[in-house]
Amino acid sequence: MRTAWTEEELAAAEGAIGHTFSDRALLKMSFTHSSLAVSGQQSNERLEFLGDAVLEILVTERLYHDVDAPEGTLTELRKRYVSKAALECAERRVGLMRFLRYAGGEDVLRGKTASNLFEAVLGAIYLDGGMEAAKAFLARTLEETDAVNYKSVLQEYTQPLEHTTPVYETAAEGGGYKSTVRALGREASAAGASKKAAESAAAKILYGILTQT
Repeated sequence: MRTAWTEEELAAAEGAIGHTFSDRALLKMSFTHSSLAVSGQQSNERLEFLGDAVLEILVTERLYHDVDAPEGTLTELRKRYVSKAALECAERRVGLMRFLRYAGGEDVLRGKTASNLFEAVLGAIYLDGGMEAAKAFLARTLEETDAVNYKSVLQEYTQPLEHTTPVYETAAEGGGYKSTVRALGREASAAGASKKAAESAAAKILYGILTQT
């Protein structure tokens, strides 16, 4: 069981997160697993609760501004961003688990530990730096996770109908990318943290538009 922090470890955690904490007690709490609660330490569960709500509103806001699609499509996209798989991918991009303090063996780290940790860290960032700091953290780390390759799905749908492939226009924008795809006389736009994510999201929206009309 390792609970103490060195200055080097605190600085490394802040560097990985990309946020320098004014209140490092929040940083330490965000990495305190519930297995340590029996020793009198406050775990990160309350921060996780807060982070879950912050995640929901920020992802919703991002989709509202970046994706021109009906409510049903936006709801499905949001599920992809806030899913356990998406949060686990985001955690791995930052490497948060290496800083986690917990008691017992690694068997206590099964289940949703990684995704819960991501939400706890997000909650701590929000309390320490506000909504803009939380938004910046998500912009660096969170991408849509989807098992379906919508670029291929869209191409397979449109190619027999117009004998050409969908056309993508993708450019860097606001620390990420924005892509517009055109096919069958229709178009759709979406943003993502990477070029691939932006194009995939745009293809998914356009496929939904084409198959609903």
